[in-house]
Amino acid sequence: MKKMLSTALMAVTVSALALSGCAKKEETKPAASATPATSAAATASAAPSNNSGKDFKIGMVTDIGGVNDKSFNQSAWEGLKALEKQTGVKVKNLESKGDADYTPNLNQFVKDGYNLTWGIGFLMGDALKTVATQNPNAKLAIIDNVVEAPNVESVTFSEQEGSYLVGVVAGLTTKSNKIGFVGGIDIPVIKRFEAGFVAGVKAVNPNAKVQINYTGAFDKPDLGKAAAATIYNDGADVIFHAAGSTGNGVFNEAKDRAKNGKKVWVIGVDKDQSLEFGDEVTLTSMLKRVDTAVVRVSKDIIDNKFQGGKVVTLGLKDDGVGLPETSKKNVTPEILKKVDEFKAKIISGEIKVPEKP
Repeated sequence: MKKMLSTALMAVTVSALALSGCAKKEETKPAASATPATSAAATASAAPSNNSGKDFKIGMVTDIGGVNDKSFNQSAWEGLKALEKQTGVKVKNLESKGDADYTPNLNQFVKDGYNLTWGIGFLMGDALKTVATQNPNAKLAIIDNVVEAPNVESVTFSEQEGSYLVGVVAGLTTKSNKIGFVGGIDIPVIKRFEAGFVAGVKAVNPNAKVQINYTGAFDKPDLGKAAAATIYNDGADVIFHAAGSTGNGVFNEAKDRAKNGKKVWVIGVDKDQSLEFGDEVTLTSMLKRVDTAVVRVSKDIIDNKFQGGKVVTLGLKDDGVGLPETSKKNVTPEILKKVDEFKAKIISGEIKVPEKP
């Protein structure tokens, strides 16, 4: 919302993305294995840039979750920081406290002559479109939304595919047959998380019930804690969150219960959240390679390969989503074997994961 991708996997992701066409979602080259994926922070060192980035400036505007949300925005920023360390490119972030900050923050980087300006998150789509239209010579990119403009590169993910796999984990792990999903704002990207997760649970445990709770916020841990308390009180023993820093409250509630001797699990999102919240309550996480995507497009700027108007969608076959290696700590080998089986079926097309509930 972990630290290194292997060189081979990064090379597959980068080469796949480089082959994407303009102005539409493209198919990318399949990864070779269906094993649980490793984490993607600090990926810059895996595929060095041809040119030094010391004369380049790249800016990143967060959505309302903030740069230290321990999830989505933080993953993007870690990718840029890794690229800075590798190439010498200057990177800077501006945090948005509300929707009204999006356009001024994006414009600030454009005004200051940054070579690339990132908008992180679906909610920034309209603002980024406006800024791109008003500044046709500027280069911009966005995560989780498609902005149709010749100077914008858009990156989206098949969140439903990775969420299906953690749904398999939840469905085979639960002892109560009661499972929860805590979402942030009810938008298409979060609905993909929900749809995939519920489908994965039902595929392996049709008797399980999934309780859905949308908090309406990505930056309110107290709402996440309250939602988790309600779901756990109803008997659930596993909750998957897709709620940005609001999801931190889900972890806080689980940790409070663990202190009182109650065994409950949380499935994290975007990053390997066991590294932040510990193995005692983190069952696994649905990794979303935001850092990898940010590094790839940013390198294109440095290497003079940026292609405005392009839309790239990353799924399981691209290693764009998946489970972290740390899943082995709390997920049994038998369940991980099932995860591999379902992953292979999704990649092959045998299973088509729904994007909507």
